[in-house]
Amino acid sequence: MVLCAASSYEKKYFLDPFCERLPQSVKDELRIMCTLFVEEVGGVITIEYDEPDETLVLRTHSDEGDLLYDEVGSGLLVKKIQTTKQELLKSLELYCRTFLK
Repeated sequence: MVLCAASSYEKKYFLDPFCERLPQSVKDELRIMCTLFVEEVGGVITIEYDEPDETLVLRTHSDEGDLLYDEVGSGLLVKKIQTTKQELLKSLELYCRTFLK
């Protein structure tokens, strides 16, 4: 289940309606985190909830032939987000576990 996503190609941000019950500050933080990510490295980022494993997953990809996409920078930035936003991501994971059952 894709909870939120941002695309440097379409210049758009998506938040699943399931997340509308989240506090506004959390929704804002997710939007800022995703849009800054695609501004810095390009491509697309999605924050997904993997229901079978009950875990949150950050996925990134780019269009084939996108020479501006920074694949190495993408991996490093995902790790940085996982470290610096650990509390936010764990809370979001718990929210999904609780309300998706």
